[in-house]
Amino acid sequence: MISFEQVDKTFGQLVALDKVSFNIEEGEFVFLVGQTGAGKSTLFKLLLKCYFPSGGKIVVDGVDLDEIKPSKVHLYRRKIGFVFQDFRLLPNQNVLENISLPLKIAGADSQLIDKEAEEALDLVGLKDRLQAFPSQLSGGEIQRVALARAVVANPEIILADEPTGNLDIETAKDLVGLLKKINQLGKTIIVATHNFEVVNEFKERVLCLKNGKLTSDEKNGKYRLK
Repeated sequence: MISFEQVDKTFGQLVALDKVSFNIEEGEFVFLVGQTGAGKSTLFKLLLKCYFPSGGKIVVDGVDLDEIKPSKVHLYRRKIGFVFQDFRLLPNQNVLENISLPLKIAGADSQLIDKEAEEALDLVGLKDRLQAFPSQLSGGEIQRVALARAVVANPEIILADEPTGNLDIETAKDLVGLLKKINQLGKTIIVATHNFEVVNEFKERVLCLKNGKLTSDEKNGKYRLK
């Protein structure tokens, strides 16, 4: 599903990614770990085509991202659901309206939008909060709404950027458990985090970045970060 081949990304003299290579199969669940500045967000922005690689090749679902025309980038991005680190919920819209936004942007049938949004909310256990506004939600509920918004348009890939960053450990584990549930529906999921306690709770593949380099790729879930 996702292939990085010797991918570099530089910003002037700053090296954000340095010859990073890995393959992620369809339906895999992967933690992308590393301290702040390791290159996790840069990698995600390359996948979203917010950035262009300085070298190497990125292939998603058989398509070389360099070959996607600017006019078609919005269509490519429909493959990807994104959970932002800072949530980005609209404060003047309720939960149902926030979750419906990707469907409205994609031009979905208005008769189906509420149905799909309610199903996404049900998936994350918040169907009873659809009329609430972000200011009325707890931190864990806000993250669940952000996750529902990421999955509502049925993307093939879900990227979650530090989704547990502001949560207590038990709430963080619950959220990753929801991501695992969504993964079992066949979605390919990458979770960027530096919450090592959460990573080690789940037996999943772990890609570790340090100073822009991929330093390890552990598949047995026993990797202990230092």
